[in-house]
Amino acid sequence: MSALKNDLLLKALKGETVSRTPVWMMRQAGRYLPDYIKLRDKYSFFERCENPELATEITVMPVDQVGVDAAIIFSDILVVPQAMGMEVQLVEKVGPLLPQPVKSAADLSRLCVPDVHERLHYVFDALKLTKQTLAGRVPLIGFAGAPWTLLCYMVQGKGSKTFDEAKGFCYQQPAVAHQLLQMITDTTIAYLKAQVAAGADLVQVFDSWGGLLSPVDFEVFSLQYIRQIVAALKDVCPTIVFAKGAWFALEDMAATGAHGLGIDWAIKPELARKFAGENVTLQGNFDPAKLLAPIPEIEKSVKEMLKGFGRQRYIANLGHGILPNVPVAHAKAFVETVKAHG
Repeated sequence: MSALKNDLLLKALKGETVSRTPVWMMRQAGRYLPDYIKLRDKYSFFERCENPELATEITVMPVDQVGVDAAIIFSDILVVPQAMGMEVQLVEKVGPLLPQPVKSAADLSRLCVPDVHERLHYVFDALKLTKQTLAGRVPLIGFAGAPWTLLCYMVQGKGSKTFDEAKGFCYQQPAVAHQLLQMITDTTIAYLKAQVAAGADLVQVFDSWGGLLSPVDFEVFSLQYIRQIVAALKDVCPTIVFAKGAWFALEDMAATGAHGLGIDWAIKPELARKFAGENVTLQGNFDPAKLLAPIPEIEKSVKEMLKGFGRQRYIANLGHGILPNVPVAHAKAFVETVKAHG
């Protein structure tokens, strides 16, 4: 393995002094890049995920074309439910579809805590190849979905703005819900550890739907399982937890021992720091839609964001994934403004 030439991200996560703020973007490997769109038109989503050469090519694209300080492996959070035995379809411009969702305890018999090396070997192969291809230029990020977010899809069977069926399932059948959450957690821990063994320098846990829960329910159905994951990985690699909309739990999430917390654009930097405390790195929180603004406005807003967070214990990022209609030049303006900030 090549020594890292750019370790700004890892230094920021460890609380070490950095010469400038590191920057990357969630969903940076994908849908807004013209070269990715060419591959999307030629190969299905899972063909792209399951072919290590294609996944590597896509993962490295934003490093070459946009200049980010880290690569994040091209994959999807729903490979975990798939590995556990569920059918998962990803329909372009429609979203995920799980035709046989979990509705009762009987449905859990169709699922298992898999041997991740058997079911998800293609992710590890892609990580190994990407690590070789990067040759130490930037760190490589592995990731997984948080158990609550995966339960949402596994029960709802598709995307939703409210995931009311998933929430109803948890309230009506809490014992079954917790059994499923624990199965997902056990799978995720093994999966992330194997990602690190394959070359990931750090991992991020995405709880995209954490903000749909009340503070009490967030602890019950989400955070207690994220806590298990962070504890299992804390001596293995740095971890970042991103729970969109769950700003109310920043203090509790910081207490998990995660090295970094991702935050969305709906909270001021100063308030996020007050809630999270001084001993964790914050990551975020530029509104992805603001990348559609004129470049001078992007530059101005990025500088305001950087001023709000300060340089230390901070990683510049978006507050959610980059949108497919963002011009590459605007994504580059975001990255370059961060890099130029003194």
